[in-house]
Amino acid sequence: MPTDLYLRLLAIFAVVALGYAAGRARWIGEGDVARVMSNAAFALFMPALLFRTTARIDFAALQATTLVVFFAPVLALLAGTYVWERRRARSNTAAPSVRAISVSFGNTVQLGIPIAAALFGESGLAVHVAIGSLHALIILTAVTALVEHDLARERSREAGVPHSLANTLLSTVRNTVIHPVVLPVIAGLLWNVLGAPLPGTADEVLKLLSQAAVPLCLVVIGLSFAEHGLRALGAAGGPAVAISVGKLVLLPVLVLLLGRFGFGLHGTTLAVVVMAAALPVGANPLIFAQRYESQIAETTVAIVLSTLAFVLTAPLWLLLLGWLGSA
Repeated sequence: MPTDLYLRLLAIFAVVALGYAAGRARWIGEGDVARVMSNAAFALFMPALLFRTTARIDFAALQATTLVVFFAPVLALLAGTYVWERRRARSNTAAPSVRAISVSFGNTVQLGIPIAAALFGESGLAVHVAIGSLHALIILTAVTALVEHDLARERSREAGVPHSLANTLLSTVRNTVIHPVVLPVIAGLLWNVLGAPLPGTADEVLKLLSQAAVPLCLVVIGLSFAEHGLRALGAAGGPAVAISVGKLVLLPVLVLLLGRFGFGLHGTTLAVVVMAAALPVGANPLIFAQRYESQIAETTVAIVLSTLAFVLTAPLWLLLLGWLGSA
């Protein structure tokens, strides 16, 4: 990879390290600071980012074939992971959904955008932006519906109320829509469809809040790592390795096979979608885990581990794509 991409990785690790140092030294205060900051990201900064992004999507520029090649394997891996985890005995209802988002949600912003721009130029960046503009919308909406469905069923059991499919679906839809991630996405899409420009002041407020979302999420990763410490490596190391392998290896393999042999993609387009799939675990799975109080340690370790491993796996994917004539 070019030197500037390694520098970008280094910058990401530096911000995470600052969060770790702040957590260890209690610079931000006592108590569960990571959860407080995570709640702020989930309830304020991420909604601003998601609304502004979806309100500005250029639907005319989205290529259906490219999106299918990327998102079909992503959703298949997400669903497969969820079903596999649901079949296992678990004390935490949200765990299958948390692992499903961890293995399928990539770092398409901090790493994805500069990688696409540096490696594939303006044409490659356009393809990546098309994917990234729908990335959070599709994955977060799907996984939120899954976890809210499971929680609705759990609440019915705890209340001693017979399970009703209609009531469960109603509760799932209500809690999925009235949600700090999904609601701003829906609002942004409606605003986009209406074709109304964002007022200057409102857009500036949303832009300021959006710019804080990424660094805040990186700091939360560091704080969470400081909270769970090295003990997380022992308890969560195995699942974190499995998540990392799924994200860095299995998902891009699925995308490559579907794109190359299913839809006949080649050249820059194929390279961009494969590299987008090969990105490490993003920060949103940790914010999701914090919100539902499930698998926080392993999600933190998976993010750090997969980002470190990406330094080795990314050049290998580029070599393979070059051999196939797509990079």
